[in-house]
Amino acid sequence: MSRSTPLPAERVRAWWNYAARSARAAIGLPDYDTYLAHMRQYHPEHLPMDRQRFFHERMQARYGRGRSRCC
Repeated sequence: MSRSTPLPAERVRAWWNYAARSARAAIGLPDYDTYLAHMRQYHPEHLPMDRQRFFHERMQARYGRGRSRCC
């Protein structure tokens, strides 16, 4: 009988992050960490929204009137 070795913590963490991002995307929840990375890379001169404002703006963009993308 073959015994599988446990995955290193780093691989488990990477898999979990990927699964969580995929689940949020599937149900339409925005990813705040991705937004922050985008702002740092493409709009470093702008102060990013805080988490609460970000989610409110994303829900307005998705369900209310408003833009859905910055670029």
